[in-house]
This record gives sequence, structure tokens and C-alpha cells, in this order.
Amino acid sequence: MSQAQEESIEAMLREVPIDAGGDLDLQRPLFEEFLRQQPLPEDIRLKDETLGGAPVVKIVAPGAVADRRILYFHGGVFAFGSARSGAGLAGLLARQARATALSVDDRLAPEHPYPAAIDDSLAAYQGLLETGVPPAQVAFVGESAGGGLALAALVAARLGGLAQPAAAVLFSPWVDLTLSGASMATKAAVDVTLTPDGLRRRVGDYVGVADPATSTLSPLFADLRGIAPLLIQAGSYEVLLDDATRLAGAAAAADVAVQLDVTPGVPHVFQAFAALLDEGGAALSRAGAFLKAHFEPTALS
Repeated sequence: MSQAQEESIEAMLREVPIDAGGDLDLQRPLFEEFLRQQPLPEDIRLKDETLGGAPVVKIVAPGAVADRRILYFHGGVFAFGSARSGAGLAGLLARQARATALSVDDRLAPEHPYPAAIDDSLAAYQGLLETGVPPAQVAFVGESAGGGLALAALVAARLGGLAQPAAAVLFSPWVDLTLSGASMATKAAVDVTLTPDGLRRRVGDYVGVADPATSTLSPLFADLRGIAPLLIQAGSYEVLLDDATRLAGAAAAADVAVQLDVTPGVPHVFQAFAALLDEGGAALSRAGAFLKAHFEPTALS
């Protein structure tokens, strides 16, 4: 990352100050504004649809292989964000993977606490399969809290008797709502996006009366046996770093095919800054290659 790139990202973060633990009425529109600062490429088309009763945004990039789908779970600490706010990063990855993305508009806390978001995620997957798309042509992708939802949906699908998708990519996943990772303290000084106190407030909104250590809330502690192959990407400058590294270890111990990809000196969900940050573009390229390697081969792959 060059000094100019670092300064550009810092300027973006200063211009729209996101506080994960802040007032929802203020932070929700700020979060949307921040993620839409980088406009979608003109050749990417969006369309509102529904899958299994869950609203989604369909994101179509040129060159997509027929029936190849990314089911995308947006970030926002379970309380911010939307299918549309996640469309930018989903569209960039869809282009790399030559797939059509479907960004899930799951219900937000505290208005809709656990298990609403997980129910919506699994319903969207069931709905997608009911359209006739084979599981071998589906990938789950999630960022931050959406990474936790993607992992929880993999486990829920297995427990519910649904076939696993071809693979999953998790960007800076939040998979431990007990906030027990050492990086909550060791990386707090360099994380410009998230704070332990902010995350703790959103845990209270999302969890409700449940125990945050419950495996469907904190899928780091779930039985991961039999889930799809994983690619986990994170930056070294984030308090959720230990969520990523511990998840890779837990997946490996459960005999899951897993790749851990940590980029030094970059922030939370740095892939979203691909237009400004060389490391972001490189990570998206690796994620796209991972997905293409796991999708069912076709004549157009």
C-alpha cells in the first residue's frame, strides 16, 4: 500500500465517520453513504428480486457463466447495511468469479434480533436451490457480520439436510460474538473501523435474550464438520483478526478444506477499497480464482 493509497482511504473514513456502536438513526444512513462513495461500474446491472421470501438484489456482471451464483451476505454489525450497500463488493467479486451475485437483504437488529438474519439467509439459499440452480454452482460470500452469517448458514444448511454449496469466501468474518479474541486488545490501536465497545453494543442488539456463545450466533464454536471449502481473508490491522485465524484452525481441525489469507497492514474488509488499494484488488483476484476453482466446471469456465 503506497502512502497515497493510505491517505485516500483515511480521507474516505474521515469524510463519513462510521461508529459501529453509534446511534442507529445516524449511523445507518452514514454507513450506506460510505459504501456508495465508490459508484458501481456502468456495466454492472442491479435488479430487485425475492428468494424464499427474502428480498435480494441481483447483481449481473458481463461474462457471467449461466447458473453460476454467489449468495452474498452484507456487513454492518447486524444492525446496518443492506443488499444494496453490499452490491459494490459483491459485483467486483462476481466479475472476478464470472458469476451472478445475489445480495441478501436480511432483517436488521434490534428491530429483528436473532435468529431473524440467519432465518433469512437460509431461506434465500433454499429459494435459490428451488429455482433449479445446482449447489455445485453456488458459493456463499460474506463480509464482516455477513461472514458470520455465511458460516452460520453453511452449518444450518448441513443440519437441515440441504446440500452444501461449492465453496464459501469470508472477508474479515465476525464469528465470535463473545469478543474473546486476543486481537480485540492487541489490534485496537490500529483498527480504524471497529472498536470492542462498539461491537459489544451491537452484540446486545442482535443477541437479545440468547447466549452469544451459542454456536448459531458465534459459529466459531459450531461443529464445522462437512461444510463447504473455505477461503478466509483478513487484514492484520483489525480487531477481528483472531476471529479469522481461530476459524481457520477450527475448520482445519474439523477436516474442512480451508485457506487462510492474511494481508499485512490493511484495514477491515479492505477488499472494498479495491479501486484505491492494490492489496484489495489482489485479494479479490485470489478470491475469484478460488471460487472458479470450486464451481462445477462448464464449457465457459
